Amino acid sequence: MTKFFKSCLAGLALSVCSLAPQAQTASSSTFPNRPIRMVMPFAAGSGFDAIVRITCQKMSEELGQRIIVDNQGGAGGLIASMAVAKAPSDGYTLIFHSVSTAVVLAATYTNLKYDPMSFVPISLISDYALVMAVHPDVPAKTVAEFSALLKAKPDFYSYASSGVGTGLHLAAELYKMNAGVEIQHVPYKGTGPAELDLLAGRTHMMFAAVPSFAGKINAGSLRPLAVTTLTRSPALPGVPTMNESGLAGYNVPFWNGIFAPPGTPRAIVDKIAAAAAKAMRDPDTMAKLKNLGANPIGSTPEELDKFWNEQLGIYVKIAEKAGVRMSPP
Repeated sequence: MTKFFKSCLAGLALSVCSLAPQAQTASSSTFPNRPIRMVMPFAAGSGFDAIVRITCQKMSEELGQRIIVDNQGGAGGLIASMAVAKAPSDGYTLIFHSVSTAVVLAATYTNLKYDPMSFVPISLISDYALVMAVHPDVPAKTVAEFSALLKAKPDFYSYASSGVGTGLHLAAELYKMNAGVEIQHVPYKGTGPAELDLLAGRTHMMFAAVPSFAGKINAGSLRPLAVTTLTRSPALPGVPTMNESGLAGYNVPFWNGIFAPPGTPRAIVDKIAAAAAKAMRDPDTMAKLKNLGANPIGSTPEELDKFWNEQLGIYVKIAEKAGVRMSPP
């Protein structure tokens, strides 16, 4: 076990303490009495952004206060995560983490100016598959055919990602390792610019969340090769899994959840978690999320805490095997 992996496990032990009961305060007993700011660590306009807004709209109704979505993209979510980690622990600033910002940053970065595992877990909102998609001009209709192209022309093809060290980057690196292929990585400053260049044919392949790509796939703008979960995505039922495509054991689900700054009182955490759970059981909200390809969950804080730590261990292993190590900008 490497020193890096041991340090991440130490972070896991510390993070479990984040759910310890906090002292009850007057502010928590009256929470919320003003609008809440939900920081979304990526730019507006993606499928992930739509999930955030659908969720926050229903949660606002449950809490009786507006939840204002604040998009703060940049550095793969690092800038927003760092800002929220240092925000007041009063429940009025929250972060809508994706797997990229919740665990991939912890798995790939060293010497961060904050502890990415110090956030207080509130609720796992939804999970969904990634989809491996290519530009229609690429002469491959399956993962096996695409892998054969890469082996025939190892220096010709490229894949786009939302940035070095992001979840989309690691998903592609895991494909490379499992398939035994090489392909040029073209990192972008966010998912949006990466999608635009893929759609324009300036890159050839990209892994992206099903909620972001389903519409483009159904319109014929992109060709799906496989999804990254062990079961097929309800939004793309005709698309096989990576396992079905010959890459046994490949399983990279994406997910999102609500977290609070370190030290947020348990009474506040419970109120927000209860609102999230009710929102995820609302028939209209469930239908909207499923239409995007996301599976509504609405977990308890304890369930998210356990899941979050398990996911960190998985991504640490992927990052170590791929040799992905990052330093803060």
